[in-house]
Amino acid sequence: MAEPAGPRDARDKLALLLSLIPYLMDHESAPVDEVAAAFDVSPKQIRDAVYLIAVSGLPGESHSYLPGDLFDIDWDELEQHDRIALTHTVAIDDTPRLSAREAAALIAGLQYLSSLPEHADRDAMSSLMAKLERGTAAGAAQVAVAPAALRDTVATIRTAIENGTQVDLDYVSARGDSERRTVDPLRIESVNDDWYLRGWCHLREAVRTFRLDRIDHLVSTGRPISEHAARVVLPERLFQGSAEDLTVSVDVAAAALPLIADYIPDDAARIQDGDVVHTKVRVAHYHGLKRMVTRFAGQVTVTAPEDARAAVADWARAGSARYDDLP
Repeated sequence: MAEPAGPRDARDKLALLLSLIPYLMDHESAPVDEVAAAFDVSPKQIRDAVYLIAVSGLPGESHSYLPGDLFDIDWDELEQHDRIALTHTVAIDDTPRLSAREAAALIAGLQYLSSLPEHADRDAMSSLMAKLERGTAAGAAQVAVAPAALRDTVATIRTAIENGTQVDLDYVSARGDSERRTVDPLRIESVNDDWYLRGWCHLREAVRTFRLDRIDHLVSTGRPISEHAARVVLPERLFQGSAEDLTVSVDVAAAALPLIADYIPDDAARIQDGDVVHTKVRVAHYHGLKRMVTRFAGQVTVTAPEDARAAVADWARAGSARYDDLP
């Protein structure tokens, strides 16, 4: 009977060692002959590999090999019964793990990406988030980024866009007026923490942008979108100006300028003055201006006209006064 082929060079020997350790970890006590047959090598080569494993390990904090820094086996089992049993392993369970904070940051990013309408394969992201949760040194901190209150709305609109069907909805404007609209949904997207539906509004007979948190009683009608809506090419910019818009002069921190770029008219000057840029923004009403200034507090200052400055100042004073009422 032919002798089993053994490792031919150092790479083969290394491959045997790397495969042998997991094998022995999975078998509490394995006969040498059985292990040799499993790896198609001679019993002597298995014993030689075991002796080498027994003098392998990682140095401790003293940079010297102390008890506990090396692999160990049950020598009595090997010498008396020709069986191999690992009694101590080194570094096998010391694989790098994410901290709870690191895992939470990754999960937060994945939750945000999974909530974006263009990412349809959310099952894969959910699986990855579950693996991150299980793979941390301690359980990942619980985080939630996706707007839970809007998930049903997002799902309904996304389905309508995919099917090319209309939706009916009640829309509350910034002034508090509510109107029933029939909309051909064309695109859903997010800007910072706000979500928007862009579509053809049959009431206004034009493309309009709707904030999802102002939509109520949303219903998918199943009716196909109009031919006009099917021919609409949406501009890349989310916010489009109209003749009724108000123009306001502002000073913006240069670092924050890209964040409000959609509000700046194409013909508006942008005058750099150190770390500040003097420019103009376009808003539908001063309530929207107050929201912008609040979102970018300390980075956007309204400079003109005076009634715009007064609206923002009154808003700030009203908010400050609410803290005065607290105990």
